[in-house]
Amino acid sequence: MPTFRLERSLSLDGPIAGLDEAGRGPLAGPVVAAAVIVLDHGAMPRRLQRRIDDSKKLAREEREEIFARLHECKTVVIGVGQCSVEEIDTINILRASLLAMRRALDALPIQPLAALVDGNQKPDLPCAVHTVVKGDAKSLSIAAASIVAKVTRDRLMYALADQHPQFGWHHNVGYATAEHRAALQRHGPTPHHRRSFISMPLFLGALQDEPEAV
Repeated sequence: MPTFRLERSLSLDGPIAGLDEAGRGPLAGPVVAAAVIVLDHGAMPRRLQRRIDDSKKLAREEREEIFARLHECKTVVIGVGQCSVEEIDTINILRASLLAMRRALDALPIQPLAALVDGNQKPDLPCAVHTVVKGDAKSLSIAAASIVAKVTRDRLMYALADQHPQFGWHHNVGYATAEHRAALQRHGPTPHHRRSFISMPLFLGALQDEPEAV
């Protein structure tokens, strides 16, 4: 379970942000990043701390509830940033993910002294940056950011799903499921699809091989 051990190991007398992103792999929708600062570790409710984990390990209902609790917690500061489909197609998904992280940090109401970033790629941030592989399983701040990013992006995709119900975004939130690929074959892409992704040979082959729905 993630803890504050990494945050405390930096021995900094000031705020430390955890950063993570959601949506690097989908065929559709933006990539969203979140930055989370816990100003006073001791003031964060223990019950909330015990529930925070890598967003991928949590059920949708649990993520939603933790998301709400994080926004209610007075010792938690949150910033969110995103990159659009157009930006992803222009600069590639890795650069877009790092840019979304920079935007999330810039959206914080206070400037952290350092940032713990999930993964092994460093975004260009105006503070010290420490990358942490599988950081959402180690750092509580990163894990909280993973939940905020995931819930924020999922909600964006649910809203888009209301406009384009044929793609199953209420369930797959833009990922390349069989349902999504089959719908792409039948209906073609929307303005919310990443052209740079669906033009890849891997996805073209998947689309051509996908059987018609019965």
